[in-house]
Amino acid sequence: MKNLFRRRSSREGGWLAISMQPGAMHFAHAVRDGAGKCSITRCGTRMMDAAFADAETVAKELEADRYRCLTLLAPNEYQLLLVEAPNVPAAELKTAIRWRVKDMLDYHVEDATIDVLDIPPDPSSANRSHSMYAIAARNEVIKGCIGRFEAAHIPLSVIDISETAQRNIAALFEQPGRGLAFLYVGASHALLTINFSGELYLARRIDVAADQLIASSQVLREDAKDRILLELQRSFDHFDRQFPFVGPAKLMLGPEPAGAGMTDYLSENLGIPVEQARLDDVLGVDTGAILGGDAAWRLFPVLGAALRNEAKAL
Repeated sequence: MKNLFRRRSSREGGWLAISMQPGAMHFAHAVRDGAGKCSITRCGTRMMDAAFADAETVAKELEADRYRCLTLLAPNEYQLLLVEAPNVPAAELKTAIRWRVKDMLDYHVEDATIDVLDIPPDPSSANRSHSMYAIAARNEVIKGCIGRFEAAHIPLSVIDISETAQRNIAALFEQPGRGLAFLYVGASHALLTINFSGELYLARRIDVAADQLIASSQVLREDAKDRILLELQRSFDHFDRQFPFVGPAKLMLGPEPAGAGMTDYLSENLGIPVEQARLDDVLGVDTGAILGGDAAWRLFPVLGAALRNEAKAL
């Protein structure tokens, strides 16, 4: 979303994605070879003080200053807004988008940092009007994020969002000429994305969290699954009307906590093919990266962010 500092050519290749959360720092480093094959060289979680007091110490242990670093905003720190693309020159696009979203924010637009993500139209259609996503975050949120990384002496270059991180992983599973739906149920909500030709066409949050899928109460577990199913059906129906040329071939499920059971449930009830995404089918995983147990689920956002592709970046 936000390019911050000049990059140094002497740093390691690829991206080191770091998510600083109260009590923990999640990280993943990914590189691409000459053929475009992606590999995760290292990833994991380091525990730290809830107030980030020892973030610098943890960053030194990770040797973060050797890398180009990026981070992700938390879901409650930004809005993803669907707007009609303005018919203006590229140099005037962000100014025009500001006018489009000013009444959609609950704070003054001058207090917002805004970026855009294009949604390409149907290439066979004569109607070239189309939509865009506007990403809006309060300036104070961006400044606070930058401040935490500066205090930890981590060379932050980019601030990204979970929707594009998920797009990066989903793109690795795409079939040529077909769309791909991808669902990841995280700690605070579920996220549905639909890709086509590496582009993000839909991103929708669903108000169901992973702990509800593994609750001790069967009633709560079934209710959570039912709500996800209903929202998926609604989203697919709406999407098919809006983008009939995409046609998602299947729904892939991201890593989930043990016992969640979403793959079997959705396979039986959704009506389109459902598959569990096996990250090691599309990613090389070096010896410094351990994705066993719940690690792949916990690290999924930073894994996707580390796969940042400059050609598809915000």
